[in-house]
Amino acid sequence: MSTAREIMNTGIKTVREDQSLIEAATMMRDLGVGCLPVQSAEGGLSGIITDRDIVVRACAEGRDLSATPAGELAQGIVSTIGLDEPVDTIVDLMGTQQVKRMPVVENGEVVGMISESDLARHVSEDKINHFVTMVYGRN
Repeated sequence: MSTAREIMNTGIKTVREDQSLIEAATMMRDLGVGCLPVQSAEGGLSGIITDRDIVVRACAEGRDLSATPAGELAQGIVSTIGLDEPVDTIVDLMGTQQVKRMPVVENGEVVGMISESDLARHVSEDKINHFVTMVYGRN
């Protein structure tokens, strides 16, 4: 059985809580990703910010993207998984929590990220169908 260590994306960059949404969006564009873990002033994980958060919760509300800190939009309590978590457990956890991405943490530091596309490459079609139903409410 595969584990998080084997399927995660590594080289994950974080955005600090005090960095602007412009900086976060630029990082996402440059890295070709749709989300970034948000790092607290103490160095821990304080949330996740997605490209959708920036568009729907900032642009559409007329916020000043250069003055709004990423931490203001970061989605709070973030579930994380360990390096040796089995993929089947990850699928169940992400499905239950209805999330499309989950950080992988070692010793309190984000070392990787697992996305729904990573799962799709490593689990059975039945398991993915179940995940899709849980997250999106349909097959």
